[in-house]
Amino acid sequence: MDARVSELFGSGNGHSSGSGGVSSGKPGNGYGVAPKKASAKNKKAKARLSRNFKPSNNTPYLPPEAEEGNIEYKLKLVNPTQYRFEHLATQMKWRLQEGRGEAVYQIGVEDNGMLVGLSEEEMRASLKTLHRLAEKVGADITILREREVDYDSDVPRKIAEVLIRKVPDDQQFLDLRVAVLGNVDSGKSTLLGVLTQGELDNGRGRARLNLFRHLHEIQTGRTSSISFEILGFNSKGEVVNYSESRTAEEICESASKMITFIDLAGHHKYLKTTIFGLTSYCPDFAMLVVSANTGIAGTTREHLGLAMALKVPIFIVISKVDLCTRATVERTVRQLERVLKQPGCNKVPMVVSSTDDAVTAAQQFAQSPSITPIFTLSSVSGESLDLLKVFFNIIPPLSNSKEQEELMQQLTEFQVDEIYTVPEVGTVVGGTLYSGICREGDHLVVGPTDSGQFHQLTVGSIQRNRSACRVLRAGQAATLALGNFDRSLLRKGMVMVSPEMDPTICWMFEAEIVLLFHAKTFHKGFQVTVHIGNVRQTATVEAVYGKEELRTGEKAVVLFKFIKHPEYLKVGAKVLFREGVTKGIGLVTKLLPIAQYQPS
Repeated sequence: MDARVSELFGSGNGHSSGSGGVSSGKPGNGYGVAPKKASAKNKKAKARLSRNFKPSNNTPYLPPEAEEGNIEYKLKLVNPTQYRFEHLATQMKWRLQEGRGEAVYQIGVEDNGMLVGLSEEEMRASLKTLHRLAEKVGADITILREREVDYDSDVPRKIAEVLIRKVPDDQQFLDLRVAVLGNVDSGKSTLLGVLTQGELDNGRGRARLNLFRHLHEIQTGRTSSISFEILGFNSKGEVVNYSESRTAEEICESASKMITFIDLAGHHKYLKTTIFGLTSYCPDFAMLVVSANTGIAGTTREHLGLAMALKVPIFIVISKVDLCTRATVERTVRQLERVLKQPGCNKVPMVVSSTDDAVTAAQQFAQSPSITPIFTLSSVSGESLDLLKVFFNIIPPLSNSKEQEELMQQLTEFQVDEIYTVPEVGTVVGGTLYSGICREGDHLVVGPTDSGQFHQLTVGSIQRNRSACRVLRAGQAATLALGNFDRSLLRKGMVMVSPEMDPTICWMFEAEIVLLFHAKTFHKGFQVTVHIGNVRQTATVEAVYGKEELRTGEKAVVLFKFIKHPEYLKVGAKVLFREGVTKGIGLVTKLLPIAQYQPS
């Protein structure tokens, strides 16, 4: 693409955010040219403008507009007729629905992607019309950026990029989950404390105290359990967090987009907790925090490898830049760029140094999984924190509305990740709804037990992000109250499914694996800890097909057998296994189910 586009809109390989880029299945400009319905007046206006505007050889282009997705190109919106206004409002609703409540409008751009630009007066009139349209559909608009298009014309012409956000009436907010990874003492919990509490750190760890769940975490300053923190953005793009003494319920009410941070442990001793957080909570993105003064050390590489093995898009935050010189920070950035460009990673690092970079990074990142934004910031001085907030505000959801609707039409399946006993409420389970819809009062079955059976139960109340919720949809995380259901019958790794479903319960399963690292040889009889989604259990290698033994880097189909109790699995699920320094990844290829279950 033309170098001018690179200057105009960052690296310029497409401008999709969210489903437009994802649905095409190709990074870069995987767009189809969209046939547009335009009224006769609009065509005349375009023809008139085309007569005045003669494209020269150096006219910059964006990729042609896609029919699907939440990106809309508009040349100009000056005084539309009532009929045209209604048509534009319907179009805006469609784009918002495609982006699950978010849409991006490029003003001054033709449908084929040519950056024509508008004069000051036309731009003002177009933005006024856009305001009226947004009011009609109940949305808010934020101008992300305006740029001048510099080519052979006397009048300066501008193009504008506008974010439109509206929460659909039938859901509370758009929810994105971000797993926070990084070495011990890299400043993960402190950064989350600063983002969610709205107060800077004092340099001695004050900001992270609210995130810790156990006394020993406060004493040592090390996270050992998984904690969840929320950061909201309202429809105007302003931050909504715990500052001004808001409660979690107030944040949920006033936010139209919610980022849920999953704070994971950095210490090697708690690696199994970190893997469990990555596999069972299905994060949309991963944020790798690297300390500027230590660089890539300890578990940093391991965490980066885990996120890549599980195909979680990753971006990097270099913290503690207030502690060291500019040269040290640049050395850490170069070190990271080297690691990311290695053949195993094949990532394209993109250092974010301005608001404009942050906007480009958010859209490119969602569209192409190989782009890796790098932020350099400080939780003490607050340097560049705003760029990270801009990035979180604009970053679109990975799945589009169509994919979510398909999941919602399937039978209910809820993965149990946490179990609590709450006074006056009874047993409460936390986890993610994998498919279907769950309502208060639903009758489900939970299992498998040690004998492979399922127990019946009724869902009491539902809470999302500590505020009450009537309906839970596929892909959302929540806690469900089960009343006086016996807690001893539950364990992590169980599933709650609709009674009509016929779940496959198995002791043994086959998986196609790649051995990432092993000190000796991997053979029959070897015991490993297997992670598959929310399942975490020791399994024995019963057979290695076609080979006697496996060495580092080799592939094979292996038969595993759980040693403690049967589990509910699905073909195609990602497998991660570990034992000491042995590590491997793969996919479940075949299940050997036990006899059909009988509900007790």
